[in-house]
Amino acid sequence: MNRNETPQGMIVNISGYENGKRLDDLGLDRISDVLAKAGTFVWVGLFEPDEAVLDKMKEEFGLHELAVEDARLAHQRPKIEAYGQSLFIVLKTAHRIDERIAYGETHLFVGPNFLVSVRHGDTPGYALVRQRCEETANLLAKGPAFALYAILDFVADNYQPIIEQFEDDFDKLEEGIFKSDFDRLVIGRIYELRRQLLELRNAAQPVGDIASELMRFHEEFVPKELRAYFRDVKDHVSRLVGMADNMREMLNSAMQVNLALVGVRQNDVVKRLAGWGAILAVPTVVFSLYGMNFKNMPELEWRYGYPTAVGITVVACFVLFKRLQKTGWI
Repeated sequence: MNRNETPQGMIVNISGYENGKRLDDLGLDRISDVLAKAGTFVWVGLFEPDEAVLDKMKEEFGLHELAVEDARLAHQRPKIEAYGQSLFIVLKTAHRIDERIAYGETHLFVGPNFLVSVRHGDTPGYALVRQRCEETANLLAKGPAFALYAILDFVADNYQPIIEQFEDDFDKLEEGIFKSDFDRLVIGRIYELRRQLLELRNAAQPVGDIASELMRFHEEFVPKELRAYFRDVKDHVSRLVGMADNMREMLNSAMQVNLALVGVRQNDVVKRLAGWGAILAVPTVVFSLYGMNFKNMPELEWRYGYPTAVGITVVACFVLFKRLQKTGWI
């Protein structure tokens, strides 16, 4: 039985390959027979398996109990660990569903003649990856290392549409960012975009580190002729991480520019208020002086005293207004 071997669909696929060619459909009872042959390997795909299924995988492939425990619990950090004759790899996957980003985990057990993929959460399946590998039998004949590369490459490729969507979102935000007005919605969206970029970066960067370590330190699992493929994954991820870092820097700079523009406008407002305050101070002083209830005020009985006081006030205010306008305060 090849697909949906359990009622819950936890065993998605069990495939055997000999010299890159797919064998007949396998069941759990035939895994040992295929592993015993030279030039063969088994690829098992699981989705949120229970303890019984993982215990069966542990028995069939000789998996380390600590790695199996991590795969059972999920919510692991991305990593690569060696356990005797096998590797345990944890990847953080991401893909877009409508307007949201769905994150999940893929745990990989890799041995000289087997590959077990365990998916947790909202993670896309690897049917297309398997199909692509089977179309290149000459490379699949190298063993599970090529299938491992194909999964890493698929995970890295799924990051690309997300980072491109982030770029589109940033372009839409630019107009609001460089306004001098303080827009809480724009600033809030900037913080949200920065958070999402950091989350994506934290998922993507370990994939490049894992590809680099597989290429440099695990020759028993990765043949020399396949190292270039893992280097390609590393380069791909490095470019994505660089794009994320650049965008985060641009968001930080844009936010600082927005705050600086808001500060400049506030200074302009303060300057205008100070200028008008200075202008209004002139009539305030004059009229306050003549509003005193003293009998012996100068020019109090003079016929032209009132129009002269008003005229001097108007002229003084006008002169002060023009000078402040010339200096840019009004």
